[in-house]
Amino acid sequence: MNELALTPYLDKVICGDALQVLSELPDECIDLGITSPPYNKKHKHGGWLVPKVVYKGATDVLPEEAYQAWQIQVLNELYRITKEGGSFFYNHKVRYENGKMFHPIEWLLKTKWTVWQEIIWHRRIAGNIRGWRFWQVEERIYWLVKGKPTELKPQHAKLTSVWEIRPERAHKDHPAVFPLELPTRIIYAILEDRPGTVIDPFCGTGTTLVAAKLLDKNYVGIEISPEYVAYAEQRLAQAHTEKATVHKEIALHSVELTFRERKARGYWAEKR
Repeated sequence: MNELALTPYLDKVICGDALQVLSELPDECIDLGITSPPYNKKHKHGGWLVPKVVYKGATDVLPEEAYQAWQIQVLNELYRITKEGGSFFYNHKVRYENGKMFHPIEWLLKTKWTVWQEIIWHRRIAGNIRGWRFWQVEERIYWLVKGKPTELKPQHAKLTSVWEIRPERAHKDHPAVFPLELPTRIIYAILEDRPGTVIDPFCGTGTTLVAAKLLDKNYVGIEISPEYVAYAEQRLAQAHTEKATVHKEIALHSVELTFRERKARGYWAEKR
């Protein structure tokens, strides 16, 4: 019944406010979610090396308390629409303002989700030229679960909790584009060849949706900017041109022997 109610939203990019659109979706209709919301960086953090992050159609200048409260609301709506045993992967970063650190775990622990794992996304970006802190090259991806997720197969779990993936170099119409490898890794590891619906409530240029489409999953995208919606729709229409990136990521998900097979063959019989 819930799946039928979701039909008008399936395989579409919905233009609208994330919280409003999410409130319209039925309970427990989504298998997996992935997103990276605006980081509330106040449009002012940037220099000649890293330009200011300015989103079309969205503000990034909320008071921190209001920003965190908004994120909790969005995440709780996502929890409601996610099926039992489902997962949501939430990309964010540690931020600093006026000497104070803001860590995503501050608001994630106030949501209904269980934090299953913290993944470090090592972006492998250029060296630092300022000395206030050591160069921050990582972001965080939080694997949030509703209930207990299905155990990962060895070919996925072997990839470890540190993901070395460079930022996206194309699709620069958006200031903070996911690399396609990132949602591909998540979708393939969690859903494999099973059918499912993937949601991204801040879908930007549609990277999560392209990965879902190329992996034969249904998707729901939400984006407040009409310009980004149009970009995502055009990108989805040409998704076949990005197949090579998806195939390259999938090729990383393989093992010659599982742990049990290695143990059965006595590979760990001696201390090394």
